[in-house]
Amino acid sequence: MCKWPVALVTGGGSGLGKAIVERFLAEGAKVAILDRSEERVQEVVAMFGGKVVGTSGDVRSMADNKAAVARCVEAFGKIDTLVGNAGVWDYNASIAGTSEEKLAEAIDELVGINLKGYILAAKAALPELYKTKGNAIFTVSNAGFYPGGGGVLYTASKHGVVGMIKQLAHEWAPHIRVNGVAPGGIGGISRGFPSLSQEGIRFSNLPLDDLMKQMLPLEKAFYASEYTGGYVFFANRKDNGPATGSVLNFDGGIGMRGFMSPNMGKELDEKFRGA
Repeated sequence: MCKWPVALVTGGGSGLGKAIVERFLAEGAKVAILDRSEERVQEVVAMFGGKVVGTSGDVRSMADNKAAVARCVEAFGKIDTLVGNAGVWDYNASIAGTSEEKLAEAIDELVGINLKGYILAAKAALPELYKTKGNAIFTVSNAGFYPGGGGVLYTASKHGVVGMIKQLAHEWAPHIRVNGVAPGGIGGISRGFPSLSQEGIRFSNLPLDDLMKQMLPLEKAFYASEYTGGYVFFANRKDNGPATGSVLNFDGGIGMRGFMSPNMGKELDEKFRGA
């Protein structure tokens, strides 16, 4: 990575975001984070001392995104890299299985975090990225390319992120590069979301090692730290100058094998046949 870069990472207080922070620090960066949990922000700041500053807030808020940008610039003088990473998963909630009463709220919440949050972060960071001729990197998912990696809400949001990356790369060239990293399943980080009463659910509750061995050609589960090299790759001016509008499909090869799940039409039979 270039000498003393400065990165702003949303969702940097835990899981993949925290792993990205740790990897960027190891590469010589200074890092600011935006996370919804004040407790997590303080833990990360305390862990890494003066190399990290934090802001607690909601990525769906323009004001909170702007506050995180301002805190980063106040502490470190600039932003070279924006990493839009904060997100939630819907635990494969299907449209048939989601009640009418919860559906609209769930759409607003999940798309608000996974897509709106990225767009607001991009808008907030744009003036500073223009100054540094920097770059933005957004976390996608295997669900940005294939069905079955989430329910309709999550899959739609991640396909939206792919489109957003391509459009921003188009709008911001030649000044700012915009790329994405699309991990596969990551142990221990994704939480469900309140609109579907999933607050207490964690991806780590699933038998990830067994599931990934069945699903992936590489026959193993991958964890947050193993995905962070993709973000370093895109942030590196020296080695990755030509890339913009690209998404690194970094999912253990799941697209070559598929998800090995049956068609979901059985759910419709159970719900509607004979009704």
